Amino acid sequence: MDFTLESGGGVALAGEETGADGPAIVLLHGLTAARRYVVHGSNHLPRNGYRLVAYDCRGHGRSEAAPEGAYGYVNLADDAAAVIGARAGDARPILAGHSMGAHTIAALALRDPGRFAAAVLIGPAVVGEPAPAESLAYWDRLAEGLERGGAEGFLEAYDDGLDEDWRETLLRITRQRLSQHEHPEGVAGALREVPRSLPFEGLGALRDLDLPALVVASHDEADPGHPYQVAQAWAEALPRARLVSEEPGSSPLAWQGGRLSRVIQEFCASPEVRERLDAAG
Repeated sequence: MDFTLESGGGVALAGEETGADGPAIVLLHGLTAARRYVVHGSNHLPRNGYRLVAYDCRGHGRSEAAPEGAYGYVNLADDAAAVIGARAGDARPILAGHSMGAHTIAALALRDPGRFAAAVLIGPAVVGEPAPAESLAYWDRLAEGLERGGAEGFLEAYDDGLDEDWRETLLRITRQRLSQHEHPEGVAGALREVPRSLPFEGLGALRDLDLPALVVASHDEADPGHPYQVAQAWAEALPRARLVSEEPGSSPLAWQGGRLSRVIQEFCASPEVRERLDAAG
């Protein structure tokens, strides 16, 4: 079932629900992606009793673009809170997000960890410190490429320095992702602003995120933008986390929607998550 709701600042967010009346899992996608790119269209979780709530972040997919200066993690966390309030009500949802989505979950859950049953943090890429100038210049080049030449302009900037073993796969996935956006100017704005925003101050802040957490890592040769060591550092900082990944040399677990969904299902069935779900019921 499709839905549209208004978040802070009058930005309309587009999303969809699948599944029946089971525990809600709210999906938050990464920068330049859209709502299907968390579990990649897999229906495994709805078929096994969970209700998926997925939405396009501001400026992405079918959601509206935001004003300039309104793509930081405060804005993204407010959007997530609006979706949860409208679609999950008073129940404790499970949050699952990739990259920017994982960072948004951290920003939101740190406000009130008791509000949520658990968190699945896929491919975190920040450590709560300002990004170096070289990294910001890279994101700016992607934004300029998108504005100048649309998807092909973005891909031209993105292609520079990709690992040859994974190059064609990465370009194919990225081209598919870019085709989902109704407001590419919103994606360009997010490309400039999200990397300049911090979801929290330093990894030590994650020690206050006291809820069950599953951190999904990828090995660097396939997905260098989401370093294994960063995911490992998150898992070590979080008080109730465990770390999972694919085998070295394999396609990243984060890219395998069906397998990732089964890992999420197993995590959600663990006693510590079920206890929090039952307590909210």
